[in-house]
Amino acid sequence: MSQTITYYLSLVSPWTYLGHERLGEIANRHGATIDYVPVTISTVFPRTGGLPLPKRAPERQAYRLVELKRWKQVHGVPLNVEPKHFPTDDRPAARLALTAKARGHDIAQLSLAILRACWVEERDIADLTTLREIADACGLDGQALLDESESQGQQRLDAACEQAIAAGCFGVPWYDVEGEPFWGQDRLELVEKKLTGAL
Repeated sequence: MSQTITYYLSLVSPWTYLGHERLGEIANRHGATIDYVPVTISTVFPRTGGLPLPKRAPERQAYRLVELKRWKQVHGVPLNVEPKHFPTDDRPAARLALTAKARGHDIAQLSLAILRACWVEERDIADLTTLREIADACGLDGQALLDESESQGQQRLDAACEQAIAAGCFGVPWYDVEGEPFWGQDRLELVEKKLTGAL
Protein backbone atom coordinates (compact mmCIF):
# COMPACT_ATOMS: atom_id res chain seq x y z
CA MET A 1 0.00 0.00 0.00
CA SER A 2 1.36 3.42 -1.00
CA GLN A 3 2.60 5.62 1.83
CA THR A 4 1.97 9.38 1.92
CA ILE A 5 4.50 12.06 2.78
CA THR A 6 2.83 15.28 3.85
CA TYR A 7 5.38 17.93 2.91
CA TYR A 8 5.12 21.34 4.56
CA LEU A 9 7.29 23.81 2.70
CA SER A 10 8.06 27.49 2.46
CA LEU A 11 8.69 28.68 -1.07
CA VAL A 12 11.36 31.09 0.13
CA SER A 13 13.32 28.62 2.28
CA PRO A 14 16.80 27.58 1.11
CA TRP A 15 16.48 24.39 3.13
CA THR A 16 13.26 23.54 1.30
CA TYR A 17 15.07 24.18 -1.98
CA LEU A 18 18.00 21.95 -1.02
CA GLY A 19 15.74 19.00 -0.27
CA HIS A 20 12.93 19.48 -2.76
CA GLU A 21 14.13 17.37 -5.68
CA ARG A 22 15.65 14.71 -3.43
CA LEU A 23 12.31 14.23 -1.70
CA GLY A 24 10.70 13.58 -5.08
CA GLU A 25 13.40 11.06 -5.96
CA ILE A 26 12.96 9.23 -2.64
CA ALA A 27 9.19 9.10 -3.06
CA ASN A 28 9.55 7.74 -6.59
CA ARG A 29 11.97 5.04 -5.45
CA HIS A 30 9.52 3.74 -2.88
CA GLY A 31 6.20 4.37 -4.61
CA ALA A 32 5.20 6.99 -2.04
CA THR A 33 2.82 9.88 -2.67
CA ILE A 34 3.74 13.46 -1.72
CA ASP A 35 1.10 15.89 -0.52
CA TYR A 36 2.62 19.34 -1.09
CA VAL A 37 1.42 21.87 1.50
CA PRO A 38 2.95 25.34 1.09
CA VAL A 39 2.89 27.39 4.29
CA THR A 40 4.28 30.73 5.40
CA ILE A 41 6.90 30.97 8.11
CA SER A 42 5.40 34.36 9.07
CA THR A 43 2.50 32.39 10.56
CA VAL A 44 4.30 29.24 11.71
CA PHE A 45 7.23 30.87 13.54
CA PRO A 46 5.30 33.19 15.91
CA ARG A 47 3.05 30.31 16.94
CA THR A 48 5.85 27.82 17.55
CA GLY A 49 8.73 29.82 19.03
CA GLY A 50 10.72 30.49 15.85
CA LEU A 51 12.41 33.77 14.95
CA PRO A 52 12.66 35.29 11.47
CA LEU A 53 16.23 35.48 10.21
CA PRO A 54 16.81 39.24 10.82
CA LYS A 55 15.86 38.82 14.49
CA ARG A 56 18.25 35.94 15.16
CA ALA A 57 21.55 36.47 16.95
CA PRO A 58 24.49 37.33 14.66
CA GLU A 59 26.20 34.06 15.60
CA ARG A 60 23.21 32.04 14.41
CA GLN A 61 22.99 34.04 11.19
CA ALA A 62 26.69 33.48 10.50
CA TYR A 63 26.49 29.74 11.14
CA ARG A 64 23.48 29.46 8.84
CA LEU A 65 25.63 30.76 5.95
CA VAL A 66 28.35 28.22 6.76
CA GLU A 67 25.80 25.40 6.66
CA LEU A 68 24.23 26.60 3.41
CA LYS A 69 27.66 26.59 1.74
CA ARG A 70 28.34 23.07 3.04
CA TRP A 71 25.03 21.60 1.88
CA LYS A 72 25.27 23.35 -1.48
CA GLN A 73 28.63 21.60 -1.98
CA VAL A 74 27.43 18.24 -0.63
CA HIS A 75 24.49 18.10 -3.03
CA GLY A 76 26.14 19.87 -5.96
CA VAL A 77 23.25 22.25 -6.52
CA PRO A 78 23.43 25.88 -7.63
CA LEU A 79 22.64 28.16 -4.71
CA ASN A 80 23.39 31.79 -3.97
CA VAL A 81 23.60 31.79 -0.19
CA GLU A 82 22.86 35.53 0.00
CA PRO A 83 20.42 36.22 -2.85
CA LYS A 84 19.34 39.72 -3.80
CA HIS A 85 15.69 39.19 -2.87
CA PHE A 86 15.88 37.55 0.53
CA PRO A 87 14.29 37.82 3.00
CA THR A 88 11.09 38.38 1.07
CA ASP A 89 7.39 37.70 1.62
CA ASP A 90 6.58 34.03 0.86
CA ARG A 91 2.79 34.49 1.12
CA PRO A 92 2.02 35.45 -2.50
CA ALA A 93 3.94 32.40 -3.77
CA ALA A 94 2.23 30.11 -1.26
CA ARG A 95 -1.20 31.45 -2.22
CA LEU A 96 -0.40 30.89 -5.90
CA ALA A 97 0.82 27.32 -5.34
CA LEU A 98 -2.14 26.42 -3.14
CA THR A 99 -4.50 27.78 -5.79
CA ALA A 100 -2.80 25.67 -8.46
CA LYS A 101 -3.12 22.66 -6.14
CA ALA A 102 -6.81 23.39 -5.55
CA ARG A 103 -7.28 23.35 -9.33
CA GLY A 104 -5.83 19.86 -9.46
CA HIS A 105 -2.31 20.64 -10.65
CA ASP A 106 0.76 18.77 -9.41
CA ILE A 107 2.71 21.62 -7.84
CA ALA A 108 6.09 19.89 -7.54
CA GLN A 109 7.51 21.60 -10.64
CA LEU A 110 5.92 24.97 -9.84
CA SER A 111 7.32 24.87 -6.31
CA LEU A 112 10.82 24.08 -7.57
CA ALA A 113 10.62 26.87 -10.15
CA ILE A 114 9.66 29.38 -7.45
CA LEU A 115 12.45 28.20 -5.16
CA ARG A 116 14.99 28.39 -8.00
CA ALA A 117 13.79 31.89 -8.87
CA CYS A 118 14.86 33.08 -5.42
CA TRP A 119 17.95 30.97 -4.76
CA VAL A 120 19.46 30.71 -8.22
CA GLU A 121 17.94 33.31 -10.55
CA GLU A 122 17.94 36.42 -8.30
CA ARG A 123 14.21 37.06 -8.80
CA ASP A 124 11.76 38.40 -6.23
CA ILE A 125 9.08 35.78 -5.58
CA ALA A 126 6.96 38.32 -3.71
CA ASP A 127 6.45 40.14 -7.02
CA LEU A 128 3.20 39.13 -8.75
CA THR A 129 4.57 39.66 -12.26
CA THR A 130 7.46 37.32 -11.44
CA LEU A 131 5.04 34.72 -10.11
CA ARG A 132 2.85 34.97 -13.22
CA GLU A 133 5.90 34.47 -15.44
CA ILE A 134 7.02 31.44 -13.42
CA ALA A 135 3.57 29.84 -13.55
CA ASP A 136 3.31 30.50 -17.30
CA ALA A 137 6.72 28.89 -17.84
CA CYS A 138 5.42 25.79 -16.01
CA GLY A 139 2.57 25.52 -18.51
CA LEU A 140 -0.05 27.02 -16.20
CA ASP A 141 -2.30 30.05 -16.66
CA GLY A 142 -0.40 32.39 -14.38
CA GLN A 143 -2.81 35.30 -14.52
CA ALA A 144 -5.86 33.15 -13.81
CA LEU A 145 -4.09 31.55 -10.86
CA LEU A 146 -3.06 34.95 -9.51
CA ASP A 147 -6.57 36.33 -9.85
CA GLU A 148 -8.01 33.43 -7.90
CA SER A 149 -5.17 33.38 -5.38
CA GLU A 150 -5.71 37.03 -4.56
CA SER A 151 -9.38 36.40 -3.75
CA GLN A 152 -9.30 32.91 -2.22
CA GLY A 153 -5.64 32.11 -1.65
CA GLN A 154 -5.33 33.58 1.83
CA GLN A 155 -8.10 31.35 3.11
CA ARG A 156 -6.26 28.33 1.70
CA LEU A 157 -2.96 29.52 3.18
CA ASP A 158 -4.49 30.05 6.62
CA ALA A 159 -5.91 26.52 6.51
CA ALA A 160 -2.54 25.08 5.39
CA CYS A 161 -0.73 26.81 8.26
CA GLU A 162 -3.27 25.56 10.78
CA GLN A 163 -2.85 22.04 9.39
CA ALA A 164 0.93 22.32 9.69
CA ILE A 165 0.86 23.60 13.27
CA ALA A 166 -1.65 20.90 14.26
CA ALA A 167 0.82 18.34 12.86
CA GLY A 168 3.56 19.74 15.11
CA CYS A 169 5.40 21.67 12.39
CA PHE A 170 7.62 24.48 13.66
CA GLY A 171 10.06 24.83 10.75
CA VAL A 172 10.52 23.97 7.10
CA PRO A 173 10.89 21.74 5.29
CA TRP A 174 8.78 19.41 7.42
CA TYR A 175 7.99 15.89 6.30
CA ASP A 176 5.24 13.86 7.92
CA VAL A 177 5.31 10.15 7.05
CA GLU A 178 2.16 8.45 8.25
CA GLY A 179 2.08 10.62 11.37
CA GLU A 180 5.83 10.59 12.14
CA PRO A 181 7.53 14.01 11.79
CA PHE A 182 10.93 14.82 10.28
CA TRP A 183 12.29 18.38 10.27
CA GLY A 184 14.86 19.56 7.75
CA GLN A 185 16.35 18.43 4.46
CA ASP A 186 19.14 16.77 6.42
CA ARG A 187 16.54 14.27 7.72
CA LEU A 188 15.70 12.91 4.27
CA GLU A 189 17.85 9.83 4.86
CA LEU A 190 15.64 9.07 7.85
CA VAL A 191 12.50 9.71 5.79
CA GLU A 192 13.72 7.10 3.33
CA LYS A 193 14.43 4.62 6.12
CA LYS A 194 10.91 5.18 7.43
CA LEU A 195 9.48 4.44 3.97
CA THR A 196 11.42 1.18 3.77
CA GLY A 197 10.44 0.04 7.24
CA ALA A 198 14.03 0.29 8.51
CA LEU A 199 13.00 2.90 11.07
